[in-house]
Amino acid sequence: MSFRGVQLLESKGHNWRYESLKAIAGAYALPDHGLDYVVERFLSMTVDSVEEVSLRIHLGGQASWRIHFFNFVDQFRRNPDTPLISHPPIEALNPHIKALFASTVEFLCAEQKLSSPSWTRSIETLELPWFVSGVENLKACALMESPAQFRSRNIFVLGNFLQRT
Repeated sequence: MSFRGVQLLESKGHNWRYESLKAIAGAYALPDHGLDYVVERFLSMTVDSVEEVSLRIHLGGQASWRIHFFNFVDQFRRNPDTPLISHPPIEALNPHIKALFASTVEFLCAEQKLSSPSWTRSIETLELPWFVSGVENLKACALMESPAQFRSRNIFVLGNFLQRT
């Protein structure tokens, strides 16, 4: 691969060709099937699923979580379909957001009278309390109003957290 080819791959907004990615994988002595696996796994993700949305949050940066997260909540409420919750958040996701996903999925499953997926039980409790609103004056309300699914992971939200206005 030429130097200019590498520069193009590194530039923002450039559309990567699959063959270029394979050449880079080969240069790093990655197994041939590794790239195929990653691409196949990505293409098989259910749109607006926990897994796919967690990837969007990870790629979009920590500040992007609210939009993607609430799009997932809305989608699940419109169509409480198990493929949306069958896979856990991606491993690289921030532990706070992972715990928030697990608590939210448990809450939404209880709301829809569905069993929670087993992956929710493997998501650990946060070491320190997380007050999602971030507003100091609302901490006492969040302590009182947080549903059990959130409190169990040391996450504190207001009672209307999952409601859209």
